[in-house]
Amino acid sequence: MRRLATLILFALLAACSSTKKGGYYKDDGPERSPPSNLDRVPDAKPKSEPLNNAANRPYVVFGKKYVPLTKVQPFHQSGVASWYGKRFHGQKTSSGETYDMYAMTAAHPTLPIPSYARVKSVKTGKEVIVRINDRGPFHSGRIIDLSYAAAYRLGFIGAGSGEVQIEAIVR
Repeated sequence: MRRLATLILFALLAACSSTKKGGYYKDDGPERSPPSNLDRVPDAKPKSEPLNNAANRPYVVFGKKYVPLTKVQPFHQSGVASWYGKRFHGQKTSSGETYDMYAMTAAHPTLPIPSYARVKSVKTGKEVIVRINDRGPFHSGRIIDLSYAAAYRLGFIGAGSGEVQIEAIVR
């Protein structure tokens, strides 16, 4: 719940303080010296895992109700992805795991936790496989928040966001 409260605060601050499209908010972003091997961070390895009951319950953010999927099933979505970095690094995710901005993970409002998705950059054609272990984004017009490493591999760290296609990996 602390992660969700932090995300809500972050979204409110971003909505009120920033008129710029894309980019990261104020003190979020990369650390001063990110690892030099980010282009070699391996994709998440899809495997069957039991779903996290607590993280897959319906919830409300900013008056909008979200109903997460309760099973891994075919899912496709296109839209804008963003990324989250050092502001959340080391904090608990909705799954209860610790967020690692250098792992191949992502936050999605309704995909089951945990599950896996293939995310493809429309601009670069690059693809990554991420493990969904968090909820978000709650910024209008964005469909997924990627870890710093995933966004780096897709090529939109500097822009802060990019057009993507998401496909759930069904095992």
